[in-house]
Amino acid sequence: MNIDKLAPILAVIVAAIATFVDMEILALILVLIGLVHGIMSPVSDHASQAMIIVAAALFPTIANNLDAIPAVGMYLNTFVDQFAVAIAGYAIAALINEVKSRILAD
Repeated sequence: MNIDKLAPILAVIVAAIATFVDMEILALILVLIGLVHGIMSPVSDHASQAMIIVAAALFPTIANNLDAIPAVGMYLNTFVDQFAVAIAGYAIAALINEVKSRILAD
């Protein structure tokens, strides 16, 4: 199993755990999952980089609308917020790779 399959699976599992267990270390784990995924599988397409950055920024906003769903909305909101933390880690890695490539370009 490669990193492109493993990292999202781990992010979903940790986000699901973080939905029900209030431990701050889980947010750090989610960021690290995103960072490792972004470093090991860099995105070179600028459109994909933009999509990742926009997803990291807007997923929490979209998640807030899920609170309107009775009984499960609060949990869905928390899950999407936690998953957005992993996406933010991936976005940070993509930005680091982009800056590095611009600095080291000939």
